[in-house]
Amino acid sequence: MAEQRSFLARALWFVVVGWWATPVLVNVAWFLNVTVVGIPIGIKLINLVPTALTLKEPRSLDAEDGGSQHGLLLRAVYFVLVGWWASLLWANLAAFLAVTVVGLPVAIWMFGTLPYVTSLYRF
Repeated sequence: MAEQRSFLARALWFVVVGWWATPVLVNVAWFLNVTVVGIPIGIKLINLVPTALTLKEPRSLDAEDGGSQHGLLLRAVYFVLVGWWASLLWANLAAFLAVTVVGLPVAIWMFGTLPYVTSLYRF
């Protein structure tokens, strides 16, 4: 498992960079996802959203943590049927909540779960 950065470093990153860079990243990724050739890059960018937002490191997935990722075929089918539109709604709702003081904690959680909403990717 990667070592997480300190809360202070992550909070400073969010205040200086994360709050504006994350919506840019999401929109670029979503644009790439509507093109056939851009989907692989778009998915990779969406998987980077938690790191772009708060410098959160991906966790390792081993037997102690409850298993591994879903299979690529299942993830691809999910993305085509649900993930592409659900992730857009999820990301926009999170962005809306992020501009409110009360909604900020929920928005950070939602952005952190965006890779799973998009393609069942466990970050």
